Amino acid sequence: MAFEYPENLKYLDSHEYVRADEDESVVTVGITAFAIDQLGDIVFLELPDIGDAVEKGEKFGTVESVKAVEELKSPVTGEVLARNEVLIEAPEQIGDDPYGDGWLVKIKASDLEELDDTLTADEYKDQVGG
Repeated sequence: MAFEYPENLKYLDSHEYVRADEDESVVTVGITAFAIDQLGDIVFLELPDIGDAVEKGEKFGTVESVKAVEELKSPVTGEVLARNEVLIEAPEQIGDDPYGDGWLVKIKASDLEELDDTLTADEYKDQVGG
């Protein structure tokens, strides 16, 4: 199965994606279609509260499926501005639109240069064999 990896996003090797709004220093974080496929049926999502501090490379939540529990890693250091309450209530919907309505959190980044070591869509595709 071929998965979509939008070119305008940045990717982490831990299967999160990042959409950066350069003007606002706000990043939207979610998990890739590949990760959702690998996890299978997602049954639970744990996300940080609004106002929580997150650190680049550190766990900010978990996604649980019938197969496994995976940690979610933050691509930046900053403060959580929003979390996707719809997905917390209905985590199985994450796969319906992973790069749109399937976002997880929005973070006010303290330094967008932290995204310099992320992967492009092509680099991520090469990594996951897609």
